[in-house]
Amino acid sequence: MTTLRIALAQVNACVGDIAGNSRLVQATCREAHTRGAELVLFPEMVITGYPIEDLALRASFQRASAAAVTTLAEDLAAAGLGDLHVIVGSLGTDSEGRPLNEAAVLNGGVVTHRYAKHHLPNYGVFDERRIFGTGNEPCVVDVNGFRVGVAVCEDIWVDGGPVSQYADADIDVLAVLNGSPFEEGKGHIRTDLVRRRAKEVGAPVAYVNLWGGQDDLVFDGHSFIVDADGSWMANAPGFEDALVTWDVPQAGTSGQQSDVVDFASDDEQVYRACVTGLRDYVTKTGFTSVVLGMSGGIDSALTAAIAADAIGGANVTGVAMPSEYSSQHSLDDAEDLAKRLGAHYRVQPIAPIVEAFQQQLALEGVAEENLQARVRGVILMGISNRENHLVIAPGNKSELATGYATIYDAGSIGGFAPLKDVDKTRVWDLARWRNARAESLGETPPIPESSITKPPSAELRPGQTDQDSLPPYELLDEVLDAYVEHAEGRPELLARGFDPEVVDTVLRLVDRAEWKRRQYPLGPKVTALAFGRDRRLPITNRWQER
Repeated sequence: MTTLRIALAQVNACVGDIAGNSRLVQATCREAHTRGAELVLFPEMVITGYPIEDLALRASFQRASAAAVTTLAEDLAAAGLGDLHVIVGSLGTDSEGRPLNEAAVLNGGVVTHRYAKHHLPNYGVFDERRIFGTGNEPCVVDVNGFRVGVAVCEDIWVDGGPVSQYADADIDVLAVLNGSPFEEGKGHIRTDLVRRRAKEVGAPVAYVNLWGGQDDLVFDGHSFIVDADGSWMANAPGFEDALVTWDVPQAGTSGQQSDVVDFASDDEQVYRACVTGLRDYVTKTGFTSVVLGMSGGIDSALTAAIAADAIGGANVTGVAMPSEYSSQHSLDDAEDLAKRLGAHYRVQPIAPIVEAFQQQLALEGVAEENLQARVRGVILMGISNRENHLVIAPGNKSELATGYATIYDAGSIGGFAPLKDVDKTRVWDLARWRNARAESLGETPPIPESSITKPPSAELRPGQTDQDSLPPYELLDEVLDAYVEHAEGRPELLARGFDPEVVDTVLRLVDRAEWKRRQYPLGPKVTALAFGRDRRLPITNRWQER
């Protein structure tokens, strides 16, 4: 045989749905078989979904996963697919009962090989060392005369790790199963790394990655294959199902390029990550619709557009909740937005409810402003309870960082926040990209232009704008990026040339808002450092940047 046809099965698994994930694997194997594939690769822990966190520690879950892999091998053979070699990621256990992040090789109705992940990431969003045991043995599988090495995700990121063991193993291809979350710019890092590993082992590398949303993580797919010299051979698009086939050549010969897809722009990838995160959170938790406050501003407009792209405009309900300070143009923009998206729209004035509170409390100043905001939150939660919508929050990363959002208001309550990891200046960029995308397709732009161009305001008092109490967003986001994402302290920020008053204001706001961030809904991670899993600081904390 001169070639080995390999298939990369880029699929969207659901955590805990072992039966459903097994059916997905079997259906994909049938399709791969019709395309002549002899070896099918699935992502890391595809049988259980990923990450499974402490589900891995439950004996019942371990037993169910093990049984599913055994049954899957039998079912594939019974369906006439026993000649396929199929490598799936799943949950295994070692001799002491410790969970393992495992790759299982299925062929002829049985599990022929098992490989346990060697290196367990324990940084950023990962906490695998507290859950999994480690493997230490390589795995080389003979597939119709071709030697296939197996590795799982982090194993290829470690210099001197399992890849070095394959360098002298005379393999024909290295198969890497991945559950690598999305963050902007990470794709280039992955591809550069895999190209180096291909040259190191002297063989092509097939990199298959999970896609889909899981709580606050988004997996982007972007599976690909490089040849032994690092040449780009084939790849899948991001954020969608894909089955990429490629013929592995005999040792010493070059493969033929196929299925090459251009990468999307950074703005498109971030937008699609937000859509994927919201859609899968809604559908995988059993909801069918969402509700949000539509203020006419840019944040709620972009959030609504993301929701409409995720689950369809007919499943989005926008609620305008005007106060005595709300402008007519805000109501007009909100109604226009809903029409463009095909969303449901209603108006619920808050003045009578605020007045009822005020008769009892007689609040003034900021307390009165916050009362208005919180009444809106109560309205949305009431509608959610009555109509079974998921409330989504339109707040952005800049507001979350500085605490510029009233806790429990319409901008911060609910089950999911699509823009949680998107700073304010990027919100405008994504809105402009989405409108430009619509125009390029001959469609009506979903976001009213006035929502993009007008000064942002919570409209809680006459003439209020965000910049009354915050630095200009372009400056604010630059300082936040340095302080939050790059952990630069006050001396470093001043050395950059930032104004001391601006630095002190921003640092004070960020440090005082930690308690708010702990109560904020989940949202999709799209940057290198998102609030939540990536950045964990104590709330009770007297340290001040000097």
